[in-house]
Amino acid sequence: MRSYGRTKSRPIKPRQAALFDTLLPRIAIPPGPVDPSALMPDATEVWFEIGFGGGEHMAAQAALRPDVLVLGAEPFLNGVASALRHIDEAGLKTVRLLEGDARQLLLDLPDDSLTRVFILFPDPWPKTRHHKRRLIQDDVMAELARTLKSGGRLRFATDWADYADWTLAKLTQSPQFRWLAEQADDWRTPPSDHITTRYEQKRLGDCAPVFLDFERV
Repeated sequence: MRSYGRTKSRPIKPRQAALFDTLLPRIAIPPGPVDPSALMPDATEVWFEIGFGGGEHMAAQAALRPDVLVLGAEPFLNGVASALRHIDEAGLKTVRLLEGDARQLLLDLPDDSLTRVFILFPDPWPKTRHHKRRLIQDDVMAELARTLKSGGRLRFATDWADYADWTLAKLTQSPQFRWLAEQADDWRTPPSDHITTRYEQKRLGDCAPVFLDFERV
């Protein structure tokens, strides 16, 4: 399964590099079929952040809900290094990571295993010829529908207007997802449980952040 874009940019700091040897082996999601109950038997819910970037949001959510098993996948090595630092500094015990493509983890998860999925500010691939590289595609939507429990929530956020339109069109056309917005502020204002990250604050897109929350029907 191919991941587009760079997997590493700047050198990884020595402290973070050390966590690849000490912390990551303890919290890495093993290859093959995944049994969330084996990763955290007493978890009340299972959440999955697809492409966690630097891990700020993922770690903050895990700190707020220590009863939840939080899964994260990220192919970008610098992002994994940053996430390991956040997890280590906060002493988090409920986060499990995949250093790789989230689509593979989706395939490995059992049916109806997830309560929440976060897809926050993914690469927009703005050029038309690259749209096929966007994460929100029919095959990924099918896996999200399979792995999310009935009533489970999917949150997608972007600061690229075209990608917001793209995602909204695809997911509202699916009978398996219901858009929860009732008024404009529901997508223009960050949800009350959203954790704003440094990346989001940079405003690298072409519009203010858009937050799209969906329910698995």
